[in-house]
Amino acid sequence: MTLQPLQRCTISESPMPANPSPPSRRTILSSVAVAGLTSLAGCVGTLEDVRDVVVDDTPPPAEGYEVETVGEGFVHPWGVAFVPDGSQLFVTEREGTLKLLDREGGDTQVVEGTPEVHVAGQGGLLDVELHPEYPDESWVYLTYSVANDDGESTTALGRGQFDPDADEPRLEDFAEVHAADPYIATGDEYADGHFGSRVVFDEDGHVHYTTGDRQSKAFDEDHISQDTTNEHGATLRLEPDGSIPEDNPFVDDDDVTDAIYTYGHRNVQGMTVHPETGALWQSEHGEEDGDELNVLEAGGNYGWPVTHTGCEYNTDEPVGEDPFERDDVVDPVYYWECNSGGFPPAGMTFYDGEAFPEWQGDLFVGNLAGQYLGRFTVDGTEVEETESVLADRGWRIRDVAVAPDSGHLYVAVDDDDAPIVRLVPGEP
Repeated sequence: MTLQPLQRCTISESPMPANPSPPSRRTILSSVAVAGLTSLAGCVGTLEDVRDVVVDDTPPPAEGYEVETVGEGFVHPWGVAFVPDGSQLFVTEREGTLKLLDREGGDTQVVEGTPEVHVAGQGGLLDVELHPEYPDESWVYLTYSVANDDGESTTALGRGQFDPDADEPRLEDFAEVHAADPYIATGDEYADGHFGSRVVFDEDGHVHYTTGDRQSKAFDEDHISQDTTNEHGATLRLEPDGSIPEDNPFVDDDDVTDAIYTYGHRNVQGMTVHPETGALWQSEHGEEDGDELNVLEAGGNYGWPVTHTGCEYNTDEPVGEDPFERDDVVDPVYYWECNSGGFPPAGMTFYDGEAFPEWQGDLFVGNLAGQYLGRFTVDGTEVEETESVLADRGWRIRDVAVAPDSGHLYVAVDDDDAPIVRLVPGEP
């Protein structure tokens, strides 16, 4: 495995894996104190979003592209999804609005018929995805945080039908198809953060969506992400209608909830399908660094928090054991150890377009606090970061996707007055 530490904040240490590549150490110039973070404007309430650090060792900048603004004025956009055979792009805003963006003219329309969402901290309207057989199956899927009458909340998956030829854009017959069990009360142990969430379909047509650990600090075997009787800190695998697939890894195990595909996750905010292997890849936030790229294995325990490469916030204390020393967890294929500076990751995609031949097969991952789009080369599960894209813009990169028609790379910027931009070929 190749170790390439990246960017975030504070100084701490954890054991290195055997025979790593020399780490690229960062110069840390500033950090944010823990107290009062949830009140910082635009920071969405958790440390991985607000770490304020300036570094002098970012990966080299990418060249050969130009940036075009597709649309403007979005409020904390979270996810994007292309409508096939047209110029329309769905964009979710965390505050609860789904919009339809015309990629050619830049006009936007609000899509009606969306669910009421729980907007607090990191909660709100999150990801969006279309059924893989759209338009024959005209379903649009959303993930979002939802609250019950008792003030408890969870991450839900819902769907509605979309007619692109309707006079006004609307999701018809929207209904929740799954809500992660149980609903969680906000309190000393849990907060309005770490809801996940990304949604993708695999090659077999199953829908996967991620849930977070709701910021639980019980760093032991009883942690919510290690308790398989609940559906938090997990990847859930469902049929498109929300029912449980018969071949889910734990359907015959009374000690594990049937919807769980993988568990032991902290807060997965990026997920994509490898275009050649069909494998699901994820980007996951660590505690103090410890950020990860993972390849999913059915039934896998990804370790959080009993194994981790990061430390507790503002300390040098490792969280859990070294994952590479235990055979009962799935190791990350790439990670940022404690004291590396980290890489607070968001949306991700493999590049499979034709506009940028030199990027073919590369993985792109949004970096939030680092404020750039990371480009990674991938050979099997060997991963190396090669370039920083958009590093001169000061943009928190929330999501990234490849346009199926043009091969241009579309990027959602996380801000309260944010653009959607696309990368097009330019001068090398």
